[in-house]
Amino acid sequence: MRVLLVGGGGREHALALGLAGDPAVEALVAAPGNPGIAAVAELREVTPTDPAAVAALAVEVAADLVVIGPEAPLVAGVADAVRAKGIAVFGPSAEAARLEGSKTFAKDVMTAAGVPTARAYTCEDASAVAQALDEFGAPYVVKDDGLAAGKGVVVTDDRAAAERHAAECGRVVIEEYLSGPEVSLFVVTDGEAAVPLLPAQDFKRVGDGDTGPNTGGMGAYAPLPWAPPNLVDDVMRDVVHPTLAELRRRGTPFAGLLYVGLAITPSGPRVIEFNARFGDPETQVVLALLETPLGGLLHAAATGTLGAHPPLRWRDGAAVTVVVAADGYPAGPRTGDVITGADRAGIIHAGTRRDADGTLRSAGGRVLCGTATGPDLAAARDAAYALVRDVELAGSHHRTDIAAAAVDGRITIPG
Repeated sequence: MRVLLVGGGGREHALALGLAGDPAVEALVAAPGNPGIAAVAELREVTPTDPAAVAALAVEVAADLVVIGPEAPLVAGVADAVRAKGIAVFGPSAEAARLEGSKTFAKDVMTAAGVPTARAYTCEDASAVAQALDEFGAPYVVKDDGLAAGKGVVVTDDRAAAERHAAECGRVVIEEYLSGPEVSLFVVTDGEAAVPLLPAQDFKRVGDGDTGPNTGGMGAYAPLPWAPPNLVDDVMRDVVHPTLAELRRRGTPFAGLLYVGLAITPSGPRVIEFNARFGDPETQVVLALLETPLGGLLHAAATGTLGAHPPLRWRDGAAVTVVVAADGYPAGPRTGDVITGADRAGIIHAGTRRDADGTLRSAGGRVLCGTATGPDLAAARDAAYALVRDVELAGSHHRTDIAAAAVDGRITIPG
């Protein structure tokens, strides 16, 4: 099988490693890729959000499967353009990808499907914003209605900050706050059959103790030793299958990766958000534990044969990833700094570039992450931080508490 992987971030590096490790994948091309992906794939230039260009490249490289990593190409219709060429693609149509592209659309689908989620209002002017904030009270949850690269959500007790974010975004969804630990559940689906992966937890805020502004994600771990034993079954029954059925009813079946972001509240799991692709950095830890060949799994979802796919196999132990961010991230990350110590197993490249002379430099806000496995969560955490400590990048920062509360048994389910 010849595979074209679209994207160039940390999620795509993790996907590339998984695809390259599948014996059925005889050739892997990544576009545009990054210096880490270059170690396991041929890199090609393409604008990921240009449907015609990606479809033409898929034809040129004779791809049997196209895997679309980021959300922006999906919302732009890249999967539709590739499918129109008769090539199997892992990723939903533009219409189905509105689950991520529009918070309002996602709420409409959840309401129609009876999915447990927060009450919410879509607001487009200051008076509507004020009314919604008054009704729900603090903490205030204000979400940009459109794509915002994981940084469009503000959760704050500061009323002025909530109103300011709403004004900057224009059209927002304002929700009631959901209390409880958060969980990311990835579900591979062909539109009918659906297969859950291991639940993971990521860390959105930039600072230790969940302080500072939201980011694209500063680290993650899996599995979750504190999660209720029936969590996945309940979410599949109450959230995933009703959502997929509603999308089929609307004539826009969702095939690809359905990301379910959850809060485990005193009343049970509630959906915070849907995404239409693998999450970053949770992908790094979930795929590190997946023993089932990745290419075959994604091809089954892309060709409508997931129902016949064998049950997934998982490695024992745990995985932890710690993100190293550039100076100034998330507000205004500095780029172009030299990176040393990053060319080792376990280092996932997210925002890097390589000079003609081989020098590795920062090229984004989240620059790379150290991803490690171990026999238990504590061992995996120690190994991930050991990887990060050996990376040198001027002005960089990382959280020091990724998975610490889970290791120490400090996460409890409210109730």
